[in-house]
Amino acid sequence: MFDSSVINLLLVATIAGLAMPVGAMLSTRKSIQPQWLEQELRHGILALGAGALISAVGLVLVPKGAMDLSVFGVVACFVSGSLAFMSLDIFLAKKKTAGSQLAAMLSDFVPESIALGATAALGGSTLLLGALIAVQNLPEGFNAYREMLPKNKKHSNKLIIIFVLMALLGPIFSLIGYFFLSQFPVITSGIMLFAAGGILYSVFQDIAPQIRMENHWLPPLGGILGFLVGVVGYMLES
Repeated sequence: MFDSSVINLLLVATIAGLAMPVGAMLSTRKSIQPQWLEQELRHGILALGAGALISAVGLVLVPKGAMDLSVFGVVACFVSGSLAFMSLDIFLAKKKTAGSQLAAMLSDFVPESIALGATAALGGSTLLLGALIAVQNLPEGFNAYREMLPKNKKHSNKLIIIFVLMALLGPIFSLIGYFFLSQFPVITSGIMLFAAGGILYSVFQDIAPQIRMENHWLPPLGGILGFLVGVVGYMLES
């Protein structure tokens, strides 16, 4: 059967994924004053998610992803991820769908789960990345549920079930990373950096207050380029 490293991986990936339905359930609480819930709590939860996302990018995804790629490869994968997330953002804005937060949540959860599995296969610790995924999934689940609820008030319980089922994507993709992608470190590194670029774009576009402009998607790319300047400079000096 599975050895202890796989069992530990599945446990970490499952807990990280279950943070999404936990966040969704927290958003259903009615005991908090509505005005405070809409303002301070919501902004505080957004800040929590932003901090976790930036930590995942700066402490795990970029350092590990840059190990097996050239400077050009790092820049190409990072920028590709940013442009892909920008395209998704534009598509969701045009569709005016209620699932934009949900799509954003899954678009970083899946590659991070793959990275989690690959890290475990290569003998690295999964606790830090797993904890960061959980901390960011909690506020993302909170906001995704609140965004989807107005159009699904009669099916609120089904929404929670959907979030629980989505949590299972964590163990599934972590096993893919463990058994398959760990044999291809360059591909795994590319996925990590692709996810890192997309995550950082999302932070600048959706969270950083003075950067975002309504129906304009290019300003956050300035933040991406600024971050890349630091990454490239660090790599050239190493």
